[in-house]
Amino acid sequence: MLRKLSLTLLFAAAGFSALPGCVHRRLTVTSNPPGARVLLDGNEVGETPTSVDFTHYGTREIVLQKDGYDTLKTMQKVPAPWYQILPFEFFADNLLPFQLTNRHEFTYQLQPSSTIVPTQELLGRANSLRSEAHSNP
Repeated sequence: MLRKLSLTLLFAAAGFSALPGCVHRRLTVTSNPPGARVLLDGNEVGETPTSVDFTHYGTREIVLQKDGYDTLKTMQKVPAPWYQILPFEFFADNLLPFQLTNRHEFTYQLQPSSTIVPTQELLGRANSLRSEAHSNP
């Protein structure tokens, strides 16, 4: 009888492990205007609009950079849904017979750069740096 119960539990465990239950997490970053370079936790992930899969919830550092606009740096909270909080997380990640999709979308407004350097000043700086580079071998 014990052997039969052990085999039943073994087959049940094998069956549960074959279930596709898991959570697909996706983070989408958009900006106005589009085309800004996106760094997520220090890693470049593309240009807006862009989407990236992620594993952990919590606070993420998002940096947006675009020529002619101020760099935007923010600490964005990515909250976990109720089914990703213990003890529900175990069942959602391992035992559900279907896949859950959790999407987070964040949109940011970029501000035009407030410090536009005149062309002549830029050329002067470039010539100065070039002179320094040639004089210091």
